[in-house]
Amino acid sequence: MVGGTAYGVYALVGNAGDGGAGDRATTNRAATAAKGSGPVTEKEAAATAKAFLAAWAAGDEATAAALTNNAQAAQTAVADYRAKAMVSKAVITPGATEGASVPFKVEAEVAHEGTAKPLVYDSRLTVVRGTESGKPLVDWQPSVIHPQLQKDEKLRAGTPASPPVKAVDRNGKELTPEQYPSLRPVLDSLRKTYGEKTGGTPGVELWIEPAAQDAPRRSLLTLVEGKPGEIRTVLDADVQAAAEKAVAQHPEASVVAVQPSTGDILAVANHRRDGFNAAMQGRRAPGSTMKIVTAAMLLEKGLVAADRPADCPQSVSWDGKVFHNLNNFSLKGQPFSTSFAKSCNTAFIGLIDEVHDNAALPRTAKEAFGIGLDWKTGIPSQDGSVPVTSGPAAAAEYIGQGAIQMNPLNVASITATARTGVFRQPVLVKASLDGRALAAAPRALAPGVSAQLVKMMKQAAGPGGTAAGAMSSVGGSDKGAKTGSAEVDGAAAPDSWFTGFRGDVAAAAMVEGGGHGGDSAGPIVATVLNAS
Repeated sequence: MVGGTAYGVYALVGNAGDGGAGDRATTNRAATAAKGSGPVTEKEAAATAKAFLAAWAAGDEATAAALTNNAQAAQTAVADYRAKAMVSKAVITPGATEGASVPFKVEAEVAHEGTAKPLVYDSRLTVVRGTESGKPLVDWQPSVIHPQLQKDEKLRAGTPASPPVKAVDRNGKELTPEQYPSLRPVLDSLRKTYGEKTGGTPGVELWIEPAAQDAPRRSLLTLVEGKPGEIRTVLDADVQAAAEKAVAQHPEASVVAVQPSTGDILAVANHRRDGFNAAMQGRRAPGSTMKIVTAAMLLEKGLVAADRPADCPQSVSWDGKVFHNLNNFSLKGQPFSTSFAKSCNTAFIGLIDEVHDNAALPRTAKEAFGIGLDWKTGIPSQDGSVPVTSGPAAAAEYIGQGAIQMNPLNVASITATARTGVFRQPVLVKASLDGRALAAAPRALAPGVSAQLVKMMKQAAGPGGTAAGAMSSVGGSDKGAKTGSAEVDGAAAPDSWFTGFRGDVAAAAMVEGGGHGGDSAGPIVATVLNAS
């Protein structure tokens, strides 16, 4: 007996045989394969995959593990599949070999105390040549066992510590992962944080145990229904639906919408292969969307004014590094608002010597925009970082490059602060639910700065501005935006960033490797703003 149920029948079907002598012969041949060299051949990949799957199907974790390049991790995972994930039956069907990769289908059954539910999924494995043995071996990854497993994660079944929750939006509409797929990590986090506080009772489930202790478990299958407690979020189901649809148009895309007057998060959506909530937990350079903060700092110091002429040469040099504008454009005799609207790098970096304080930008980001103030949104989130640096790195921060790390939530909040002049910490659930203390910025923006930032963002969204194309579809005249493109070492294309507002909604989006901000991230923000 394992996990309260007898171990049932595993069987390998398809090209690998019927689970009998043929499978054992395949396994034996693979285990004694001769040492080779060079890339793994398709024939070697097929034979090794068949042998591994046959051993897994037979519940022979030792033999299966010996056919991988990480025997210890593989043996534990294969053994736990039966013992700790409570998989009582499994039929594994290999597909056609594709070079060194072999897809396969798993049709399993998870059983607990007389209750059984089917578990069906597709996965794949890759065969590589052992660095020491020279033999073809399965390149061990947790995703071989289940495609949603990531590094150091495990499959587990039983009664979870946190009861299920029924999350609803600000108007009482239920939010389910089936209807809003990218909310799954958000809903999992809400369950971990508030499950025991909402009066629910746990059932029996199969879940993914995360590697990090503070990360939420991700439920895969419910065997016995628990009683969910209700938790009200400040999300807006209609805006969320638009956000889901918008990010689905681009790979590795994320977006957040917030309400500037309250800090309420209206939508959070991701479209990513890894399921990571990059919209709230990502750490990437935000590119020229950071110019909103840099402009605020320069305005407060009196070094620029929206209507005052500002230099915008083709290039400027700081501490030995030359910084250019896109396509080396320049502006002559134009006001600073035009440099902002056209995203002139040199108009910003060219003033670093007059600022004469590398801590000025990080200080403005923290004290006026709340960046780095330990936000407590209701679920895990990153509150951004603008560290004090020196030399060319300090200049790069003026245009959102270098050591700055942010996510769409941070940038949407920056736009919200620019819009109102006051930082209001974003929240997914009201602080009154659990009495947590929200982050508070030490000060508001200086008088008149918010109005100038709004004016410049409106100009950027109008004719001649870098955000004009994306914002042309956004209704109304009370709208503004800022584009951003962030270079990433080793990447073929920069990250695409875009932030904008319409009325009392601010949104920001990021598409990894998406190119210019207006091309990929811009339409995402426009769609979300139009839904609000």
